[in-house]
Amino acid sequence: MENSEQIFTIALGLEAPWHIDKIVIDKELSQLDIYLRFTRGFKFKMDDNESYTAHDTVERTWQHLDFFQYKCYLHAKVPRVKQSDGKIKTYPVPWARKGSGFTLLFEAFAMLLIENEMPVNKAAKITKVYPNRLWNIFNYWVSKAHTEDTIDNLVKIGFDETSIKKGHNYVTTMVDLDKRRVLFATEGKGADCIEKSVEFLNEKSVNVDSINHVCIDMSPSFISGCHEHLPDASVTFDKFHVMKEVNKAMDELRKLERKGNDMLKKHKYTFLKNKLSPKIQNERDFLLEMYPKLGEGYRLKYLFKDFWDLKDKEEAESYLAFWCDIADDSGIYPFQKAVRTIKAHWSGIINYTESRINNGILEGINSKIQLAKTRARGYRNTKNFINMIYFICGKLKFDYPLYLT
Repeated sequence: MENSEQIFTIALGLEAPWHIDKIVIDKELSQLDIYLRFTRGFKFKMDDNESYTAHDTVERTWQHLDFFQYKCYLHAKVPRVKQSDGKIKTYPVPWARKGSGFTLLFEAFAMLLIENEMPVNKAAKITKVYPNRLWNIFNYWVSKAHTEDTIDNLVKIGFDETSIKKGHNYVTTMVDLDKRRVLFATEGKGADCIEKSVEFLNEKSVNVDSINHVCIDMSPSFISGCHEHLPDASVTFDKFHVMKEVNKAMDELRKLERKGNDMLKKHKYTFLKNKLSPKIQNERDFLLEMYPKLGEGYRLKYLFKDFWDLKDKEEAESYLAFWCDIADDSGIYPFQKAVRTIKAHWSGIINYTESRINNGILEGINSKIQLAKTRARGYRNTKNFINMIYFICGKLKFDYPLYLT
């Protein structure tokens, strides 16, 4: 038994005044209980930098990592110390954080499972605890890391929205486009989300005036929020959402032409996708010849794509004005409607030629978020969802026992 106590002392990393009192194995329950105690008369150094002997003790239990097939628990009488000011405080034990009920190594193992893309509910089954208890561990470490996180050299940011679960509620994320990480997330998708994001940056002592570029979609709430709370930043509307308006015009035109024309049936993506099989390409080319308006719309769509390659601002502005003119003159209503949208967001579209920022980084981050959401089958708790976003996309530094990983 003495050898066993030495092995467990080393495994638990125990140091004076702590040592193993006894080890109990219950084969029927498949449970291992390790009882710890401190050396009598030991003086504990407290927050006031004074050392005191224990005033009394309080019994505590922590779940530890399983020992082979045995569920393992640590038990100890934790000293309470009476300080010179009369206050009685519980001395923190080195193997667990206050109020956790788990050892630090258990928590690190649970975080490792989640880090390796395991849904929290599945990790809870493996560690044999209720999911809510594992979420409490997860939220503690993520919140701690996010609070201690530092933000440096913030120049370009982007805002994007994502649903918490399919068709329900939204979360807006603020992304550092240079470092490709989520800095802040908040529930909603309105102008107040921009305000909350800027407040967060101020709390982090970030010089908001140093932000010179912000990338957003064409949401009116995002636009008003940026104008009000980031007035010195140049707004760029991301490429994806601008092209979405042009593609929307193309699809609306297809729907108009589709009425009474069975040849256009089942060809929704024929005029939207860039990569097509040789067979579909031939069908597309034939249909464009058969339906001149469709052909003209498709030409406008491809002419617009050339805008993104222009790097000179004046040249880009002239080209966009040229495109708007021919789209208007085409008489095709969906494209005329797209022209009005583009003119209403003119400066933010033109700014792309100088900023060269787009939603590629935002879309990449959003795809990671969507994957996590799919694995978890949606999130009912917004706090859990936001902390998961920080965990997988925040590039945070954690200080749980990393030697386990």
